[in-house]
Amino acid sequence: MPDGPRSGCPINAAIEVIGDRWSLLVLRDIMFGDRRHFRQLQSRSEEGIASNILADRLRTLTETGLLTRDSAGRGQRATYSLTEAAIQLVPVLVQLGSWGLRHRPTTPELRVRAELLEAGGPPLWEEFMAELRERHLGIPRPDGDGPTATERLAAAYAEAVAQRG
Repeated sequence: MPDGPRSGCPINAAIEVIGDRWSLLVLRDIMFGDRRHFRQLQSRSEEGIASNILADRLRTLTETGLLTRDSAGRGQRATYSLTEAAIQLVPVLVQLGSWGLRHRPTTPELRVRAELLEAGGPPLWEEFMAELRERHLGIPRPDGDGPTATERLAAAYAEAVAQRG
């Protein structure tokens, strides 16, 4: 990445960090799939990301402050964690998913979480972001009643997969 952005435009500044073909998908898989290790991200990628591309995106996302990487010892797997800046991308990803629901072909099992997030609106997004902060940043989330946002998203996905099968 050059020393600075191509322009002072905020949209350009964001796109320079997350506007390539893979970065948002890597963040999606860490956020929604809780895939925090290189091999999980590569082997469970719906889109089939190549190892060299994944390594480059993880490095770039770490350098730009969207991910942190623990310093794993010899023979241990490095764990990637979201930063607050990455967690604040949840509403952006929800809106992209909503647009995709309306304008692109999707599959029932992969669209169900986007539908749930769209229907739940900002309260569900905030709940999910609080869960991400707890998991990735160690910030305790407020106690809530009933299933968590993560549990509701996982249950909706499992039900869609079961209906397909």
